[in-house]
Amino acid sequence: MNRRKDTALEAVLEQLIEHGPGEMASVFARAFELAMQIERERFLGASHYERTPERHGYANGYKPKRIDTPAGTVSVQVPKTAGHGEEPFYPQSLERGRRSLRSVMLAVAEMYVKGVSTRDAEAVMREFGIESLSSSQVSRAAKLLDDELEAWRNRPLGQVKYLILDARYEKMRHGGVVRDAAVLSAIGIGPDERRRVLGVSVALSEAEVPWRGFLESLVARGLRGVEFIVSDDHSGLRAARRAVLGGATWQRCQFHLARNAIHHAPNVEIRKRIGAELRTVWNASTLAKAETALAEIVASYRTSAPKLAAWLEENAPEGLAVFTLPEHHRRRLRTSNPMERSVQHELKRRTVKVRVFPSDDALLRLVSAVLVEIDEKWASETKAYIKWECQDA
Repeated sequence: MNRRKDTALEAVLEQLIEHGPGEMASVFARAFELAMQIERERFLGASHYERTPERHGYANGYKPKRIDTPAGTVSVQVPKTAGHGEEPFYPQSLERGRRSLRSVMLAVAEMYVKGVSTRDAEAVMREFGIESLSSSQVSRAAKLLDDELEAWRNRPLGQVKYLILDARYEKMRHGGVVRDAAVLSAIGIGPDERRRVLGVSVALSEAEVPWRGFLESLVARGLRGVEFIVSDDHSGLRAARRAVLGGATWQRCQFHLARNAIHHAPNVEIRKRIGAELRTVWNASTLAKAETALAEIVASYRTSAPKLAAWLEENAPEGLAVFTLPEHHRRRLRTSNPMERSVQHELKRRTVKVRVFPSDDALLRLVSAVLVEIDEKWASETKAYIKWECQDA
């Protein structure tokens, strides 16, 4: 038995010696077949043609199979068995080959969702020895990626102390017409002191029902311990947040507050200076000083811009909740800019070439793939985003 295997292995090596790397695919196929034959012998408990009472079944020939591998698309003869009861034989090496193929198909799917055409994806795979891709193969690849992304979107969550919520809009076909679709997303900071992308959802609006469903899905996945939420002031989000996470303190994004204040300014002169004036409030060292600075700004506009003064008096205090946090945490949580810069900017960069998504599935697929990349990058960072030991101002 050993001599037969040695001879087979020598033949494989002789082929490599004679032809070099150019025949790597063929060499790989022969070595792969030899490995499967060894597996079959171990499975049966007997070598080829060996007679022994410990034998569990019999060799039953081979069946051809074409598999995609890093060495290219190869044809192999898969050994079969018979007479082994209910337990089927399937080579572990071929199962590992399936996982290799799965990696290839994921790569194809990722090219697809990133806007690479089927023809270009086919050209890339051909460079690696993988033969032509059919549209059905690309569809299977997309389905495989969808399964991966769905598993990521539904993964269990845990304790998250700080939560940042935001949305952006993309064009999408729905019911035969082009609609604006809201991409709802959430990031959180938990016990590991790192940012994590918690989830994403696609809806036709930012009304209360989509936001509430999204937040409830986070809770259903195990989200707990939320003490502080940062977001813009959208009526749908406000109502959903109160209903699902009503016990958490809410911080209205200071950046969006200042931008909204500019829109309420009655003339160009006030629009030019209101942002700087509000920064004196945001940059105050204590809540008391921030409230005093805000009161002074409101008083200064009572006569010249009464509507602006009334708006500031009603809305600006919602941007002061961050002063209840330790000083070292405030810079990170005064606005939703961490979401804007790290998440929304990257989503915009990756979706701009698509222009109009053909369906909500296509939109969800791409934004999920982008967010997985961001989440994995954050998970690998060695530096903490927020240190929990910095609890004192």
